[in-house]
Amino acid sequence: MIGFRDIEDACRVLRGIVHRTPVMTSRTLNEISGNELFFKCENFQRIGAFKIRGAYNKIHSLTPEQLQKGVVAYSSGNHAQGVALAARLLNTQAKIVMPDIAPRPKVAATRAYGGEVVFYNYANEDREAIGRAIAEKEGRTVVPPYNDEFIMAGQGTLGVELAEQAPSLDYAFFPVGGGGLISGNSVALKHLNPSVKIIGVETETANDVYQSFRKGEIIRISPPRTIADGMRTLSPGTLTFPVIQKYVDDILLVSDIEVIGAMRLIYNCLKIIAEPTAAVPFAAVLKNELRLKNQRIGIVLSGGNIDMDNFFELLKNQI
Repeated sequence: MIGFRDIEDACRVLRGIVHRTPVMTSRTLNEISGNELFFKCENFQRIGAFKIRGAYNKIHSLTPEQLQKGVVAYSSGNHAQGVALAARLLNTQAKIVMPDIAPRPKVAATRAYGGEVVFYNYANEDREAIGRAIAEKEGRTVVPPYNDEFIMAGQGTLGVELAEQAPSLDYAFFPVGGGGLISGNSVALKHLNPSVKIIGVETETANDVYQSFRKGEIIRISPPRTIADGMRTLSPGTLTFPVIQKYVDDILLVSDIEVIGAMRLIYNCLKIIAEPTAAVPFAAVLKNELRLKNQRIGIVLSGGNIDMDNFFELLKNQI
């Protein structure tokens, strides 16, 4: 299980590589929620999402021989971009296995960063099996999207920044896919502020971590339909789930409609774009099943990579 020292090591590796993203506030959103909200804006990160943190930390750990042979990853989009850019920065080659339903801007950006894209059928094929086959055939190293200690530690550097930018938080809300983001950051934040409560949020159909958390064992679901493409994982990782069990206080669910409402408020009040996955934790704060009032709440906006036509179509249909 990763510890805070791993995250400190990642901070040193990533210094000068990733942006120290801003924390934004809004008096209007504070009034609407009845709490003091601090939005950690990873949509301003390199590649437009937090994933560069873990991808760079992982690829940086490889030997010269491994770097010479290249890497392979599987992702719906943001991890793909993170791996492609990290590989370019570290002078290696990346091949990315992406679903045929991946958002067009994420595919285009992955290619623009130098990644070679291999598509698979999201409904019928296993992306991990495809990635492993490529790795075995070509000698590449697999860079997982979440189930890896270097990935988890790299993502946890976000929490170190958040604790400095918004000290003494009562709660921190995170979107949850495979668990790399919330696991690394729960370690970081609980170390720096032991009283903070860590809350993960999924959409109702992509509820693999929600089910696993409540049953105390890893549950695998069928490919979910959700607008939050970063949550289309089928189960939490074998490395991320024990960390979630130890450090995370609760996992909540929101509907796609609630996510769109959160996207609209973020756009109207903060004047920034949050992709659906990024708006999921704010949707949970607005839903407020925990009956929170007058609390200091950190909310991670994990990315802003969405096709703009799709973005405005979602907001229009929500009216």
